[in-house]
Order: sequence, then C-alpha cells, then structure tokens
Amino acid sequence: MSMLTPPGMGGKYRITGDKYPRMRRTGGRRRIVLAVIASAAALGLIGWGTLQLIHVFSGGGDTSSAVAGRAASDCDREPGGPHRLARGTDPGAAREAGREGRPAPLPKPGQITVNVFNATPRGGLAKGTADELKKRGFAIGEVGNATKEFDKKVKGTGILLGARTAATAALPVLGTQLAGAELRTDGRDGDEVDLIIGEKFKDLVKKEDADKALATLTRPEPTPQPSNGEKNC
Repeated sequence: MSMLTPPGMGGKYRITGDKYPRMRRTGGRRRIVLAVIASAAALGLIGWGTLQLIHVFSGGGDTSSAVAGRAASDCDREPGGPHRLARGTDPGAAREAGREGRPAPLPKPGQITVNVFNATPRGGLAKGTADELKKRGFAIGEVGNATKEFDKKVKGTGILLGARTAATAALPVLGTQLAGAELRTDGRDGDEVDLIIGEKFKDLVKKEDADKALATLTRPEPTPQPSNGEKNC
C-alpha cells in the first residue's frame, strides 16, 4: 500500500502512481433542471395572474357590458328604412313614427282618390259603388267600364290596383270596403287607385263592418315588452 493511500481505501481505490479517484456528486444535474422548470412555471403563473387582473379591471371580461353596448348602439340607430308617404300623409307625423319604430300612418279615406271600373256585363255597378264610396268619405275619380285588359276577366269580387307605394297605404284602407278583393300593384306614378268590379261582386261591405275593419287596421300595435337582457328603447 502506498503512503498516499488513505486508511481504509484499499482494493480498487488503491492509489498507485499519479492517478487519483474522483469523487462526484450524484443527482446534481437533475436538481438544476428541476429548479429551472420550477422557476419557469412560477414566472408563467405570475404573468397569467397579472393579465387576468388587467382584464377584469379594464372591464374586458364583462359580457353584460358588451351586450349593453350593442343594445345602446341599436337604440341610437333610427329604426326602419325610408318610407315613401301616401298622398296627404303628414310628413312630420311620418318622421315621428319612424323615430319611434312605427310604420308611417295610413291615409284617411278622404286622402284616397278611387277610380271605379266595372268589368262585368251588369250595368250600373260602377256608378252605384262610386256613390257609396263617396258617402263613406273617399274621393272619387273616374267612373266607367273597365279596360280591355280586365273587361269580363275578373272572376272574383274585384281587384284593387295602385302604385307599389299604395300596397301598404291606400290599398289596405280601400280593402276594408270590399271583402275578398285582390290587391295588385303596377308601375304607375300617381296616387290614385282603381277598384275594378268582378263577376262575384254583390255589394260593398256594410258600413258599420267596414268602419270596424278600418279602425282595427289603423289601430297602433302595442309596444312589445322586452325580454330578459334586452333594453327597452
């Protein structure tokens, strides 16, 4: 045994010559890797928590705020598109109705000029119908026989014909006077509408029934109640 050999270290730890045993620590590299991973995880948690705090205090996570913002913008917009007014409709009332989300008011019978044409072989129907409509407040235009386009070709009670803008104005009002009439539109520019009497025509609706139908037609619709989460504008 060499003099350099420590006591008790014989055998394979015996030092001979200039070679010495190296004493290494076990598991040192593993501890370094675990420490790095733990530090990275801690930094990630801190960063995530910071972002959540910023998100909460800035109001970004409040879904109700976003919904309220959309509702407010919807209320700010003026509902409905532009309305073309029937003749005699008050423009101020129409603008007010547009701001409140209601359709433009329907014209009154006195604001509607009706041309009455007879498309049947029976005589006198056009004049008698025109006289009755006049008593009920309608303005009367032409009265006579129907043109060749409609003469003896209207199988129902009648046809109410007018411009496209009359489809939601004058024609529904006139339709309260003649049950079962067909509503049509054409490319005319004028405000007058036509009542073309057909083969099944017997008489106009009774005045009291027509008045009730007209009152129902012109009655404003109730404002719908907002459901949960909706804003009543």
